[in-house]
Amino acid sequence: MDEGVDPTQMCQSLVDKVSQSKQLLAVSHPEVLGLFESWLEELEEEVISLHHAQDARDPRQIAARLGLSTKGATFLLSKLKREARL
Repeated sequence: MDEGVDPTQMCQSLVDKVSQSKQLLAVSHPEVLGLFESWLEELEEEVISLHHAQDARDPRQIAARLGLSTKGATFLLSKLKREARL
């Protein structure tokens, strides 16, 4: 066998990936996904309201107003702009 390949590490990596898949499957239950989608829609509507009222347009402002991280607010702004909702 090639000296660069560690079969033990390959097996551990495979076991880790299977474990992650099971964890993701548990989280992706339809009811949980539905709740997440509802929450995301509410956040999007709040971002749109803040943006149109010109109360907050900067990701940092939106993050502070909605209790999100700056990365989360940036993601929402980008998503809404891509969808032409802002």
